[in-house]
This record gives sequence, C-alpha cells and structure tokens, in this order.
Amino acid sequence: MRVTRTHPAASALDARAAARELAPRLERLRHELHAHPEIGLQLPRTQERVLAELADLPLEITLGERCSSITAVLRGTAPDRPESAPAVLLRADMDGLPVTEDTGLPWASQVPGAMHACGHDLHTAMLAGAARILSEHRDQLPGDIVFMFQPGEEMHDGARVMIEEGVLDAAGPRVRAAFGVHVFANTLAQHALVSRPGAMLAAADGIRVTVMGQGGHSSAPQRAVDPVPIAAEMILALQSFVTREFDAFDPLIIGIGAVQGGDLAAPNAIPEEVRFAASVRFWSEETRQRFHTRVDELLGGIASAHRARVDVAHVSGYPVTVTDPAETRFAQDTLTAAFGADAFTLMRNPLGGSEDFSRVLAEVPGTFIGLGATPSGEDPAVAPDNHSPRARFDDAVLPTGAAVYAELGARRLVEFAHHTPSSL
Repeated sequence: MRVTRTHPAASALDARAAARELAPRLERLRHELHAHPEIGLQLPRTQERVLAELADLPLEITLGERCSSITAVLRGTAPDRPESAPAVLLRADMDGLPVTEDTGLPWASQVPGAMHACGHDLHTAMLAGAARILSEHRDQLPGDIVFMFQPGEEMHDGARVMIEEGVLDAAGPRVRAAFGVHVFANTLAQHALVSRPGAMLAAADGIRVTVMGQGGHSSAPQRAVDPVPIAAEMILALQSFVTREFDAFDPLIIGIGAVQGGDLAAPNAIPEEVRFAASVRFWSEETRQRFHTRVDELLGGIASAHRARVDVAHVSGYPVTVTDPAETRFAQDTLTAAFGADAFTLMRNPLGGSEDFSRVLAEVPGTFIGLGATPSGEDPAVAPDNHSPRARFDDAVLPTGAAVYAELGARRLVEFAHHTPSSL
C-alpha cells in the first residue's frame, strides 16, 4: 500500500496555476532561444538571455569556466527550515543540434545548420519558469534549490563538466536528489508524463572501423585485397552478432550510420581501404563491456580470413541513465497528486536514446521525466521525431513542464526537511 504524506507547506504551492500565468513569458523565451540556437559547450547568446530572465530573482548565480553553464541557487526561507537544510537539483539542457530546420515556424532557427530539434529550448524556458515560481514562494521552502542550466548535452558531455565544476555541491551540502525533464515531439500524447525505475535510457557508444586492403583493378581482384566485400561482410556479421552473442533480455542495438570507400568516378578501381562507423546502444554495463571485448575479436577474425587488416576505434559515450526507484515513486506520487491520476505512467521498457543526465544520476538519487509535446492535432505515432529537421513541439506544454519542475523541487525539500517518506 502506498501512502503519500505531504507536509502542509507543500500543499500551499499551486505550481500549475502559477505556471499558467507565466505562459506568455515562457513562450517568448522559448521562441527567442529557438530562433538563435547554439551548439556545444559554448553558448554565449543563450547564456546571456537566460541570465537576463533570471536577473530579478533572488538567486546566487555561478557561471561555468569551461562551458557556458549557469548554476543558480535559491535559498529557501521557510520558518521551519532545519539547521542542516537539504538541497535538491533541477536540470535543463540548453544546446541545439547541427540540423537545418525545416518546420516553417515563425520562430524557426535563424542560424544556418543549427536547430533546437530536441526541445532543449523548451527545457530551458520551463526551468526558468520554475525558478520564478519557486522564488516567489521561497518562504515555503525548508531548503535550497539548485537550478542547473547545462550546455553541451548533445554529445559534448556538459553534465560531466558541470559536475567537475561543482554543480552538485553549489548549495553547500551535496544535493540529496536530482530531477530532469525531457520533451518528446512524438510517441507521447501532449502533456503525458512518464518515467520508470532503474534503466530508463541506453548507454551510447560507437565504433569507427577502418578496413585496410590492397588496391588494384577490378578486372584482376585476385591480385588485390578488396576491402569493400570485407567491410560488407563485417557489417552483416555485426547484425548476427547482436542476436547470437547477447541475451535478448539484456540487448544491444547496432546502427551503421556511415560507410565510405572508393570513388564513384572510378568504379573499376579497388580501393585501398573502406571505413564505416556505428552507434551502439546498451542497457547494462555488463553487455557494454562484453561488446567492446568481442567486437575486436569478430572484426579481426574476418579481416584475417581475407588477408586484410582492420583498425577498430572505440568511442565512449554516455552511460545508462539509471533512475532511483524511491525517487521515481516520489515523482509518481507527486505528479499524480498535482496533475491527476491519469497524468503519469510508468513505462514498461526503457528507451533507446541516451542522456548525460545519467552523469548526475550516477552521483545522487533522482529520476528523469518524459513529457509529451506532440503538436495539437497531430498523431503521436507518426509525428516527426526528436532530431528531425521537421520536429515540432507544442508551446502548450511549457506551463506543464515548469510546474513539474516546481512541484518536484518544492515537495522533495519538504519531505527531506520533515522526514516524511513518500511511501510505506
């Protein structure tokens, strides 16, 4: 039996109503960020705009040294604040993708080759909204909130940089819980909230393979070592490798994303080498380690059988995003109470995407919340996916996301401060 206990101070915060009043402000911020996306760890314009949004709030702000991060601490002033006050972290990522936008939106990207195709502009606006809501109710917070505005989520490991620069300890004592939100342009109905305990998102690594043969003329292949069919054999072998070497209940996914070799202008020439690259997804560290050991043996054996050589470069990505079961139960109870019994769903299976919020969750307990942002009138099953140049996210979910952040932060502080567990 689950019994939710909420301290009276937490009930006084109606984050949903406060977020709805902020909707026009959140939309303006989101549209400005969307029109001017920046990529990687250095986001000077984005940082400047977010700082302007936070300027009138009672926040202690620290800027990153190695990236354009913003760490903002809100000190709660509740009368019952304990001497050893707890701290909770709320995180949003701010960077865009190297994608050319094709949405036709009035606020579409004005930066060639860059786009907020993953919805990080929404995350940033939502967290800024939560900072405003919680600042206006700081007298109800018996602890501190750390707002983590992070650059470089898209393959630049910005979370790791911020952790190394002290974001988890920004309030003084280390944060006791951390929460993140991510929007989805499809698959979820608008405003739907999801999470799951344990593995939620995959680890993402890669391999870059160079097959080295001996060039020659296609009329005499016996006098050459043709790397093209050898590379083709390797690519096909990797697909069988997935199903024959690994447990179907602890799977991995291999996607070959690039193949390069030869010259289209000289199809009668056998090239010296062929290169290909793959993205690999895992949901356990055991499978991850086994893959990196066995793939060298597999590809090396194929190359040797054909008198070729192979070089396999391993690219380490983000680890598995593992949520804390207790914090996920807390989020379920909190968001169900705030948004209704049907608003929140526990996912049966993890997702194949990866996230550097996994770095935070490896350090402190917490959870990650998915939020449906499919545009009104579109079928989530067929709407363009995150990272598509046609990905669109509905502004209507901005108040929902801001309220999610605010509810989780405020209620978790109250429960920490008063030692009232969310379930029995």
